[in-house]
Amino acid sequence: MRKHIVLISLVMFFQSCSDKKQSEPSGPESKNIFYYNEKDGISSLDPAESNVLPHIWICNQLYNGLVQLDDSLNVLPCIAKSWEIQEDGTKYIFHLRNDVYFHDNECFPNGKGRKVRAYDFEFSFNRLLITPNSTAASLLAYIDKSERTNYRPFQSMNDSTFVIYLKQPYSVFLNILTMKYFSVIPYEAIDYYKKTFRTHAVGTGPFMLKNWEEGNKMILVKNPHYFEKDAQGNSLPYLDAVAISFIRDKETAFIEFLNGKLDMLSGADAMNINEVLDKSGTLNKTYASKCYLQKANYLKTDYIGLLVDEKVNKNSPLLKKAFRKALNYAIDRERLVKYFRNGVGMPAVAGIIPKGFKSFDTSQVKGFHYHPEKVKELLKEAGYPDGKGLPEITFHITEDYKEQASFLQSQWKEFNIPIKISIEQPSVFRQATLLFQYEMFKKSWLADYIDEENFFSLFYSKNFSPIGFNYTHFKNVDFDLLYEKTLRTTDEKEKIKLYQEMDRILIDEAPIVPLYYDEVVRLVSHKIKGLSMNPINVLSLKHVQKN
Repeated sequence: MRKHIVLISLVMFFQSCSDKKQSEPSGPESKNIFYYNEKDGISSLDPAESNVLPHIWICNQLYNGLVQLDDSLNVLPCIAKSWEIQEDGTKYIFHLRNDVYFHDNECFPNGKGRKVRAYDFEFSFNRLLITPNSTAASLLAYIDKSERTNYRPFQSMNDSTFVIYLKQPYSVFLNILTMKYFSVIPYEAIDYYKKTFRTHAVGTGPFMLKNWEEGNKMILVKNPHYFEKDAQGNSLPYLDAVAISFIRDKETAFIEFLNGKLDMLSGADAMNINEVLDKSGTLNKTYASKCYLQKANYLKTDYIGLLVDEKVNKNSPLLKKAFRKALNYAIDRERLVKYFRNGVGMPAVAGIIPKGFKSFDTSQVKGFHYHPEKVKELLKEAGYPDGKGLPEITFHITEDYKEQASFLQSQWKEFNIPIKISIEQPSVFRQATLLFQYEMFKKSWLADYIDEENFFSLFYSKNFSPIGFNYTHFKNVDFDLLYEKTLRTTDEKEKIKLYQEMDRILIDEAPIVPLYYDEVVRLVSHKIKGLSMNPINVLSLKHVQKN
């Protein structure tokens, strides 16, 4: 009942907003509102900290960067209308639009948002290097702070020209700049709000922050000065507002959706897929009158990480490659996807790279499949014939993966591999994996930018957690050399071969247990049209219309 009261209060809120002065960005007169739920919550609106999907989604409504991705994952202009790459790939010159304004906000004189200038990007990018809770600095490892640039890798040449210098060619750099980390923010907002900027978003995006009651609701309203237009020259966005609730229980959120209080549910973990989808992954006919199903390839791999650091995980059977491979061959991934995800996703029959990338090729990268005899051979090779002498290993998960983990546990038990499941709170789990406190843990990785390098960076030895995202502490000299070579390689065919070779090394060394390549799954109200999908599942609402 409380959730219904919360959502009713949103409607009352907008009714009161529409009575306010026209000069205020108060709310829509037509109350054309898109409602969605974010079960994992939102902790910050600062784009410098946008390292998880809920945060990325909200930042995509509030901010813009130099470039952006379309739904086919092509890099397109955004605030930068054009660019050139010079000096053998080490100098990027961006030419900015002159019609982009920051949101009206009290941090500006008279509360009026000013025009974006090149210096704003210089300020925003430099800020990424010193923001304590940001992981963006690791993506800027190749910027050139030397005499060549007067120790200034980011330079505003004039109001409309912004230059970035790199110390060596970095083939994925333009893709990296599409991430929300690299959004432009005004220095006035940081000076004015200081540490509370996380709750006072000031960007250039299609929507502006109106109200945020943390853990309860968030209201965004249309930016009347947004610079992008549709193909017919109409101003974007079409919606008047976005209302976000934070209902943690998926059953409650599903009831709200069926009752028309939400316009979308996103993700297989946000709904009871056993109820909503049949075993082939199609929408149950019972719900066809209420909504439609959206599905698409997702550049996301779910896997089990294995800590292979001899200094930390001493005397563990996980340090033996044969045992790690036995864990892999013991799993029937087809059953996992069919019965525990109702056909959502694809069994991870290759390596870490999911379907949708150009290097994905099961004829070139042959991963693990269910093979009982192979498991027995490998256990014997590892020194644990029929599982004898194996200590109990703790498998750490969050509540969302309880059923899947129980299935995996039963699979390993068939071979006398003793696995104990420990369910952790998400915040505890994130911190513990970052600090390499778990020897076995369930993780997933979603492409932040559109290049396979994004996934392989998880296994580069210089990215050991907690500084980077190499949670397994995998280290392999050949892999590292190949990884570094790909960063310098611009020929696409050559890069594909290098990526496939790297994936084969990961399969042979087995620091992870790949489980499945995910799919984007959404339930959408029939009232909604124009809600696009993309393989990185970034929510874009600027073209959405509601009947």
